[in-house]
Amino acid sequence: MNAPMPPQENDIKLPDAQALGRSMADIAARSQKLVNEWIKRQAAEGMALDPLNVGSAFLEMTAKLLSNPSQLMEAQMGLWRDYMTLWQNTARRIWVGEEPDPVIAHDPRDKRFADPAWRQNEVFDFIKQSYLLSARYINDVVTQVDGLEPKTAQKVDFYARQFINALSPSNFALTNPEVLRKTRETGGENLMRGLNNLLNDLEHGRGNLRIRMTDTEAFKIGENIAVSPGQVVYQNELMQLIQYSPSTENVLARPLLILPPWINKFYILDLRPKNSLVRWLVSQGHTVFMVSWVNPDETLAAKNFDDYMQEGVLAALDAIEKITKQPQVNAIGYCLGGTLLASTLGYMAAKGDERIASATFFVTLTDFADAGELGVFIDEEQLTQIEEKMAKRGYLEGSEMATTFNMLRANDLIWSFVVNNYLLGQEPFPFDLLYWNSDSTRMPAAMHSFYLRNMYQKNLLCQPGGISMKGVGVDLSQVKIPCYFLSCREDHIAPWTSTYKGARNFGGPVRFVLAASGHIAGVVNPPEGGKYNHFINEALPESPDEWFKEATEIAGSWWPDWQRWVTAQSAETVPAREPGKVRGFKALEAAPGSYVTVRS
Repeated sequence: MNAPMPPQENDIKLPDAQALGRSMADIAARSQKLVNEWIKRQAAEGMALDPLNVGSAFLEMTAKLLSNPSQLMEAQMGLWRDYMTLWQNTARRIWVGEEPDPVIAHDPRDKRFADPAWRQNEVFDFIKQSYLLSARYINDVVTQVDGLEPKTAQKVDFYARQFINALSPSNFALTNPEVLRKTRETGGENLMRGLNNLLNDLEHGRGNLRIRMTDTEAFKIGENIAVSPGQVVYQNELMQLIQYSPSTENVLARPLLILPPWINKFYILDLRPKNSLVRWLVSQGHTVFMVSWVNPDETLAAKNFDDYMQEGVLAALDAIEKITKQPQVNAIGYCLGGTLLASTLGYMAAKGDERIASATFFVTLTDFADAGELGVFIDEEQLTQIEEKMAKRGYLEGSEMATTFNMLRANDLIWSFVVNNYLLGQEPFPFDLLYWNSDSTRMPAAMHSFYLRNMYQKNLLCQPGGISMKGVGVDLSQVKIPCYFLSCREDHIAPWTSTYKGARNFGGPVRFVLAASGHIAGVVNPPEGGKYNHFINEALPESPDEWFKEATEIAGSWWPDWQRWVTAQSAETVPAREPGKVRGFKALEAAPGSYVTVRS
């Protein structure tokens, strides 16, 4: 047997008894305090027995499954045969020294089983393959149940995968060879450090687990991230408007307004100079204005979707027109910011407001019929619970929204950190993207309820007159301006086939571009990086599959394609504009401003 941990006593570090005693006493005291605080809070807030409404979905699945016992029996027999083969193969490896092909191989991209011991050691290889066989069995059973309503089937499939991911042997100290090796080398100090890390995260989350994904002390907004120079030139209750400093002698006459989502903060577009979309846009001659949304508290509970349009988009347009003396802007909306932009364009079309000359949508849903796995969280029971919670606080806590998004990629964004932080006892690596990901924001109660019910639950935005903004019905088919849709092939938040369907609802010329990678990496893809190709097709057929079949793959970033498209709308130039030089719009503070620094 190829053991990854040879029993060499001189490699084993014994723990310091006194230090261990002190640590255990400290842990016990902190744990008791956390438990008491958690009990008090649950008593005050109430605790739902099934907040995600999973139980009813699985009961329905079980009933359907038992109505067809032959299907279940066939799956069980297949699992049994695979286990018998695995036992035989393992015995041949141990006693004969043969190396048979695995009964089931793990995906080489699966980082959970990257340690060589998962392949080289017979015991750990057996544990790994046993898990993979069970995982495949569970997945096959729940996905092949006939007669389930589609929403129920989606929920069962999603939570079955959550259970499967949680039960991976890599998540447990005694079945993870890397953790066992670390424990031997440190005399168990890794587990003590891990327990301390766990308590720190629980204390930070006030009893709720908020896993620290990165070294939060390694970054400071405005110093080593979000450093593009500029000035805040306008602000109100909901947003600050940043005008970035030019880097070219002349700039495009038509300014550019960017509307980021308010679920996360805008600086994903300005993380570091080398991957900053803001910096690149400025270098291409754009006068860039960025909306930096406030991180709301209970005082803004009544702010609704209309307010985000009025005090966000329209207020920014008013300010930009006065600052630049230009009657029109190009606008970009990212994710939820794109949904707001589309809603605003419908309102402006009805009002005859032509101040937006072109619109660009990054990974934006306007048709929510198939909203991907986020739809799992949108049913009446869960929406009611969310609204009850928001009614008490005035907002939805940012960490709760972040947990939802992390569950979509649980192995990467939850379990990998459980292993690293709590089992290996290591500090998380400093990573700017994960710092941004953890810097979540709260959602005002009125706005968030409108968004969840009218967009995700009822899918009204794509219906003419389905929603109203400030009493005006929105019809996307009346939006006649040129639009550029950028979607991402591996997007788990805004599936590209759904964004494509929404793009066809607009009434003007639409250019649809599909980038490789996901919701973030596909967007933040500077040309210098040479990563992630993109696909273009000048036509816009009814089917996204048909679009992709006829699309041309282009090497590298989509950014230059967008630049060619937007300058084709208007290439007129004027002398560069310095921020803070116009009366009534003097610099209030340097970019990135103060709104973005408020953490939840």
